[in-house]
Amino acid sequence: MEKLRVLAATAASAAFAAGCLGLGGSGGVDLSPRARAAAEAAGCKVPAGGELHIYTWSDYIAPDVVAGFEKGLGVKVVVDTFDSNEAMYAKLKAGGTDYDLLTPSSYQIGQMVKDGMVDRLDHRKCPNVKANFDKSYAYQVDDPSFTYSAPYTVTYTGFMYMTNKVPEGVDVASWSVLSNPALKGRISLLDDIREVIGAGLMSLGHSVNSTDPGEIDAAVAQVLKWCGGVRKFDSESYKAEVPAGDTWLGQGYSTDATQVIVGEDDTAAPPRGDIGFALPKEGFVISFDEMVVARNARRKDLAYAFINYIYDGEVAKANMEYIFGANPVKPGIDALDPEYRRLIIPDVETLAHGQVLRGFDNEPEAMELYDRAWEKIKKGASR
Repeated sequence: MEKLRVLAATAASAAFAAGCLGLGGSGGVDLSPRARAAAEAAGCKVPAGGELHIYTWSDYIAPDVVAGFEKGLGVKVVVDTFDSNEAMYAKLKAGGTDYDLLTPSSYQIGQMVKDGMVDRLDHRKCPNVKANFDKSYAYQVDDPSFTYSAPYTVTYTGFMYMTNKVPEGVDVASWSVLSNPALKGRISLLDDIREVIGAGLMSLGHSVNSTDPGEIDAAVAQVLKWCGGVRKFDSESYKAEVPAGDTWLGQGYSTDATQVIVGEDDTAAPPRGDIGFALPKEGFVISFDEMVVARNARRKDLAYAFINYIYDGEVAKANMEYIFGANPVKPGIDALDPEYRRLIIPDVETLAHGQVLRGFDNEPEAMELYDRAWEKIKKGASR
């Protein structure tokens, strides 16, 4: 790995709870032989030629991983990005048909299946998935049988914050920090219906997957209270605005926060001590993003080859060292530097406070409750 600056004494003591996370980087390794092997095992002709179109979150695939696939198969990988499941779904619903492989969060997939947007996985074409999946993650995914999806990366939602702007004694590992007057106007929340309403629910001691109208109404009221100090709802800008000082505390994802804290791979500078990341002790979201093959994909052979490639241990290791999050690929996780592995994967005690988002594809009335609640939040926040 080109940049694995693991500062054990500092990072190990702080970990997720206090904001000092593990450090990693992309290794500059040639993964093309792994790509060819994965493609051949998937039944994909090598060289394959053409283009693979991927629709995913930003900064979510290591450049070395993309380069290895392109070189190994003689193809071009085109990556487009989205900043929320809702935006991704809306684009597909409106007729976006240019993608072969997508990485929606688990809770979104059921609706996509109902709408005929994704294929049932042919496991004969991605044998590495079942062979290499780390079973310790089975409880965190909606469908451990992988009927329509292959788990890609797990993320944890918390707060990225400026350590020198949060008043001394304020508990950043609590949703109550959103009500602190010292941060008024310097807070951002994700532009994500489930994450924001889920935050309101968990702050009140309810399940992030509650379908109780009274609990959802209470969550809306809680979020609207927070809105007095919130400057914006956005799922991308916090990554730049917290380091720049425009936002002092932003609801965001563990992988994004770690990338910001560590910095660029080509510098030997230490991690940013002025940026921290914390997971709320009242409850935080555990969310898996998963790989699905688009129903109207033009290159399903390349989509399956890529899924099989991601589940190669060497590839997963390189990918995790770049994205600062866990791919549930056991040989890849086992190959990580032990200190780095310990820091990007929360310990059992921390994970006990996490809640896994579930979908409402079989409960349309529940999703209607959330949609109405979201409208109230957005309307109230704009006043």
